[in-house]
Amino acid sequence: MPVSAPPRARSALALRARSALVALPLLLFALITWQVVADGPLVGVDERLSARLVRPDRFSELLSDLGNVQVAVPVLVVALAYTAWRGRAAGADRWWLPPLAGAVAMVLVPALVAPLKEWTDRPGTPAVPPATGYYPSGHTATAVVAYGAATLLLLGRLRAPAVRRALVVLCAVLVLGTSYGLVRRGYHWPLDVLASWCLGAVLLAGVALAAGPGPAGVSRSTRRSSSGTPSSRSGPS
Repeated sequence: MPVSAPPRARSALALRARSALVALPLLLFALITWQVVADGPLVGVDERLSARLVRPDRFSELLSDLGNVQVAVPVLVVALAYTAWRGRAAGADRWWLPPLAGAVAMVLVPALVAPLKEWTDRPGTPAVPPATGYYPSGHTATAVVAYGAATLLLLGRLRAPAVRRALVVLCAVLVLGTSYGLVRRGYHWPLDVLASWCLGAVLLAGVALAAGPGPAGVSRSTRRSSSGTPSSRSGPS
């Protein structure tokens, strides 16, 4: 019979996997940013690709609107409230941690994107009025973090595999739809969108860590009171 790895080895392996999931998008983001600032070869490829893809129409406009704060953030707020309510009702330890991580990730989007836009000072595509500050894409980052964090938080509360898969697919459709709309409409260069995917992936790694493997990322309390009896639990399991 195969011998399973000891818990310490499994923990070390999981830590390395998480580190890679953060390091890879960080490295890619750094590479793209360097190319944009230095006007490197990737920028020329990016501009030629954009020229092939840009075809402004009403459909692309509607898709790009999925990244609006007024559309994406309320979805996350509902997920935060539901996760907090279910976690507290279930008597989970640190029930507040997963929703707090989701909220912090969302707050960090404008805190990181705004200075990057000012620093890189990238001009927009020919499809938009002359201006700068298009890198990275704030709409894409908003969509990735809002829909991604909502998905990560809700996955811990869903039991049916089909429903979980449907939620992941819906999240992917929303993020990809937003990204496609922004590029197709000409609001952003493809590299602007790709960089925001990387930035969003790093922020979502923190949400995933807080969400953890169990429901809402926190385990039920197993601590005992001073009398030696299990602590009380209430609400749905």
